[in-house]
Amino acid sequence: MMLIFRNKFRYTVPLAAATILVIACGQNGSRQHDADAHGAGRDLEYEPHSAEHDETHAGENAGHGDHHEEHGHESGEDLEQSVDELFSRMCEHNIRTYECDECRYEVGVAKVNAELLKEGVMKVIRPLRKAVAIPLRLTGEIQFDDRQVAHVSTQVGGVIRKVHVTLGDAVTEGQPLVEIESMEVGNAKAVYQEAQATRNLAEQNFDRVSRLKTEGIASQKELLQAEQELEAARIRVTAARGMLQRLGMTGSSKQGVNPGGSSGKLTLRAGKDGTVLNMHAVVGEVVKADETLVTIGQNSSLWVWADLYENDYARVAGAYAAGSLDAEVRVRAFPDRHFAGKVDYISPSMNEVSRTVKVRVVLPNPGGVLLSGMFADVDIFLPGNEQATILPGSAVLLDEGRTFVFVHHQDDYYVRRPVQTGRRFGDEVEILSGVNDSQKVVANGAFLLKSDVLRSKMGAGCAH
Repeated sequence: MMLIFRNKFRYTVPLAAATILVIACGQNGSRQHDADAHGAGRDLEYEPHSAEHDETHAGENAGHGDHHEEHGHESGEDLEQSVDELFSRMCEHNIRTYECDECRYEVGVAKVNAELLKEGVMKVIRPLRKAVAIPLRLTGEIQFDDRQVAHVSTQVGGVIRKVHVTLGDAVTEGQPLVEIESMEVGNAKAVYQEAQATRNLAEQNFDRVSRLKTEGIASQKELLQAEQELEAARIRVTAARGMLQRLGMTGSSKQGVNPGGSSGKLTLRAGKDGTVLNMHAVVGEVVKADETLVTIGQNSSLWVWADLYENDYARVAGAYAAGSLDAEVRVRAFPDRHFAGKVDYISPSMNEVSRTVKVRVVLPNPGGVLLSGMFADVDIFLPGNEQATILPGSAVLLDEGRTFVFVHHQDDYYVRRPVQTGRRFGDEVEILSGVNDSQKVVANGAFLLKSDVLRSKMGAGCAH
């Protein structure tokens, strides 16, 4: 979010955020300066921004640079000075810089109204010293969750004659997907039809011999022979029907074509409701038996198969047996995002070539942004006794490569202070130096303060 000053003293933000008094110019009447000279009466409005946005505005605001040079202010300068130096500085309006509604940002200070904390717009916490789980870095690959997908393949070779769906289509169970013309299917149908014809003749012959036997014309031996031939014919029909079923044809209008048809057409149908996630089917293409043509299912949850080396197996297996193991996944497509998951399976066998054991991580996939086939870095968090100072990731901010947090100084004033970070533990960050567990740090909503103290990059500030 970005705090932009607008003319006319009115708030344009949502109800909770509308009470934000962070650096609101002109709040204190005794310190209000001439509106034309200093832009008093401007208020706050949110607009989205990004790192690229900041850099763009930094270039666009070159003409505003004289004002910052006049005060000796450059981005990051406040991080190099002590808090006492920052709070003792005087601004051009002959008051303490941190008390000036227009110049406060120059010393990295933000003013937070207590109402923001009461309404939950912002949250202040103390760094926590606690035992942390140590991450073990593995590499792996994202794949579909086999429990949520179905792979549709053909049991015979043939030529694709028609494709009924495309990627992303929603399908229902039994819906036609692909039609294949197969010589093997045609032969199987011919065998089935021949078996049916033989059975029909055997039934007629058995009925005729039964009547003759009743009339005393046919012998018992002839009756038994006719019965045997009928039973054999029925067995051949059952076997031929079974062959068609194994080829994917059941005789049901929902599940397959009519086995009594004369063509060699085979229709592959959806085995479950879902979305077409993957396809390899082109009209006219020759396909082989057992070749997957369509994958159907949901990708709201994925699997990550990671490789665990033999020398780490005992630690991971022991921790997994003692309780659930958290994991964190990162991919190249989203280098700044961390996806949380859980270890739910460790393979009971080891690859004899790579000397690794497969570990499976179940990974929620919000918005479907992760794709099957992506390579991933996987951190598995192993519990231990190591102590570390921890802050939520939302409290730690970044500006031109420098990490910082907003620390409470006095009254409603918060000042940004540089910190050195270490490892990440899920949504938490290790703090190596910069703050201690006796200081109050802004966690939720810290990005609002960052947007305000860095507004010089965004073309706002004093209108000199």
